[in-house]
Amino acid sequence: MNTYSAPAKVILFGEHAVVYGEPAIAAPFNTLQAQVIATPAPPDSGLSIISPASSLRLHVTLANDTADNALIYAAQLVLKALTKPPPDLTLELHSNIPIGGGFGSGAAVSAALMRALSAALGEPLDGEALNALVYQVEKLHHGTPSGIDNTVIVYNQPVYFVRGTAPQRFQVGTPLTFLVADSGVSASTRETVSDVRRLYTRDQAHYSAIIGEIGNLTRAARTLIESGESLTELGELMNTNHSLLRALTVSSAHLDRLCAAARRQGAYGAKLSGGGRGGSLIALIEPDLAQSISAAMRDAGAAQTWLMRLE
Repeated sequence: MNTYSAPAKVILFGEHAVVYGEPAIAAPFNTLQAQVIATPAPPDSGLSIISPASSLRLHVTLANDTADNALIYAAQLVLKALTKPPPDLTLELHSNIPIGGGFGSGAAVSAALMRALSAALGEPLDGEALNALVYQVEKLHHGTPSGIDNTVIVYNQPVYFVRGTAPQRFQVGTPLTFLVADSGVSASTRETVSDVRRLYTRDQAHYSAIIGEIGNLTRAARTLIESGESLTELGELMNTNHSLLRALTVSSAHLDRLCAAARRQGAYGAKLSGGGRGGSLIALIEPDLAQSISAAMRDAGAAQTWLMRLE
C-alpha cells in the first residue's frame, strides 16, 4: 500500500487573461490535497478506481475508451503512455479539495492518480511527462485550459506562467499572508472560459483591452512580490484585478460581497481566484487580522476559510 498526493492551487493574478497569452501568477495550496492509495489487488481482478466518500467504483480497461470520465481517461493515458496493460491494482481516491471551488480539484486528482498508477507500473511519472498527461485531462474538464492549474499542481511550486512557455519560479521579497475562502458556490470553469470566449469573439477590441489590463497588472504584481516593497499597492492591484474580472462577467454578487467584507475588516486587497461566478477567493492580509477577517467573510456567506503563507 502506497499513498500519492497532489495539492490544490490558487491563482493570485491573471485568471482568464492567461488563456489569451497574458501572464498569471499562481501558487500551490497544500492545506488541501488529493490523495490516492494504491493497493495490490487479487490476480486477474484488473484495475479499479474507488472513492469511499462517493461510493464510486470504476473498472479500467484499454478496450473501452471512456473519454467522458476523467478518472478512467487519466488511467488510460498512463497505460498508453507507458504501453502497459492494466495491472491488478486498486486506486482509492480521497480529496478534501472542494469540487467546482476554483482550487484545481480535477488537476490535483489526475496528478495523484497518475503518480500512483505509474509508480505501481514501475515507471513513475513526474515533471514534464506527468504535466503533459494531466493537461490532457484538463482539456476534458475545461475545454481550452491555459495549463496553469496542472503546471502549479504537478510541480508544487509558485509560478509566473505564460501559456506556451516554460513556467518561471519567482522570488518573494517578503512573506505574504493570504486568507483563502471557499464561497460555498460551485461553478464550472469550462462554462466561464467559454462565456468569456464568446464575449471576446463578439467584441474583440473591447475585451482584448480588458485582458491586456489584467496582463499589465499581473506584471506589476510580480515586481511588487519580488521586491516586497508595498503590500498596500499589491492589495490595490488585487482589487483592480477583481474589478476587471467583473467586467469579464465572471464575478458574482456573492463574490463581490465577500471581497468587500474582507476589505472592510482591513484586508489590503481581495479578489476571486480561478474560474469565478463562485468557487474561491483570496484576500491579502496582516496575520494578526486573520481571525476578524475570516469571521467577517463567514458572516458574509463564505463556507470555509484557510490561511496561506507565500514565502
